[in-house]
Amino acid sequence: MDRFFHSVTLDADKCLGCTNCIKRCPTEAIRVREGKAKIISERCIDCGECIRVCPHHAKKAKSDPLSIIENWKYKIALPAPSLFGQFNNLDDIDIVLTGIKQLGFDDVFEVSRGAELVSDATRKLMNAGVLKKPVISSACPAVVRMIRVRFPDLCDHVLPLNAPMEIAAWIAKREAAQKTGLPLSEIGAFFITPCPAKVTDIKVPIGNQKSNLDGAIAISEIFPRLSHCMDKLTEIEPISQSGVIGVSWAGSGGESAALLDEKYLAADGIENVIRVLEELEDERIRELDFIELNACSGGCVGGVLVVENAYVAKARIQRLRKYLPVSQNHLPGEVPPSMRWEEELEFAPVLKLSSNLEEAMRMMEEIDTICGELPGLDCGSCGAPSCRALAEDVVKGVARKSDCIFVMREQIQNLANTLSSIGGFVPPSHGEKKEKK
Repeated sequence: MDRFFHSVTLDADKCLGCTNCIKRCPTEAIRVREGKAKIISERCIDCGECIRVCPHHAKKAKSDPLSIIENWKYKIALPAPSLFGQFNNLDDIDIVLTGIKQLGFDDVFEVSRGAELVSDATRKLMNAGVLKKPVISSACPAVVRMIRVRFPDLCDHVLPLNAPMEIAAWIAKREAAQKTGLPLSEIGAFFITPCPAKVTDIKVPIGNQKSNLDGAIAISEIFPRLSHCMDKLTEIEPISQSGVIGVSWAGSGGESAALLDEKYLAADGIENVIRVLEELEDERIRELDFIELNACSGGCVGGVLVVENAYVAKARIQRLRKYLPVSQNHLPGEVPPSMRWEEELEFAPVLKLSSNLEEAMRMMEEIDTICGELPGLDCGSCGAPSCRALAEDVVKGVARKSDCIFVMREQIQNLANTLSSIGGFVPPSHGEKKEKK
């Protein structure tokens, strides 16, 4: 398995080198070199922000095709709660769940059921006082990956519980095995995903060696066929087993509200998330118990693999809530090991200049010197997101200071002045003697 598998990919043929993406990437993982964007694999967190802002559709997210389910004898769909916000005037989740089965799945297990269990487990752990406060939600894999690479001091604040999709898959597979008698190896669980970060988290999971899921299918891929199946239904199966608490996870604030604790903060949108993490790192946020962070605006309903406007979808989820019970899933006792991470979250030093401290200090001084010689406009014309990023690239040997158009202009002007100063001087030809005065 590739350590740096990424769902977010670049189509170089469509890229025009416009630099929109480099300014919005939260980990400075993109450069424009020779007229084309390039993604620095180890820095990318698959948040999908570059997909959102690229006007030429040169960035896209890889996910599994629906045909992947044909490789398993028994196929389970695990729809994200955000899927329910894609449909207008929906008043019964079972319509969506029954429609999903028409796509070729043998069963459907709501991820919102897993969300209700995570909410219950979080309440238990917080009441037991075993978590370092403020606790940071681990539900958004893009946020967790960003903490790993940019905010190492906050790693021990991240909730060490598996995401709802993982817990849902774990339960769904075992229930299917008990019902069918099939081995787990012949039962496939497939997440219907709103975002690329979750695709990556299935391929290269954080906190575990292996995911319980066998694939991720984009909401945008199945939506047309699913809508058609829903329109043709003649009978609706009673499948849904989740309530308001689980379905509300689709939008920002849903996870926090489920904790029944007023001392929480919910922020969405990658820039707002970064500001909150910076304040946490500086210890300017102390009075909170829980912090919910979503890389996408509006929460999961704002993922780049959905089809509906995030705020329209969130309003639809809000309307749907009145038809649902509060919650239908609870833990019978203590938090089981299957819900916890197998490994602690550790700092991934991909932004370090050098593993040698002395060399890193020397490079830092050189970066400071070069940065002082740059204009400080952070215009992005050099292909790097900021003047400091360009200085870092220069020190690493992957860019030149003259990539800055202002430095280049100054060099050209100096050259022009030099040529102008010698323009009126014509040296004597060979053998010609200077005229005596």
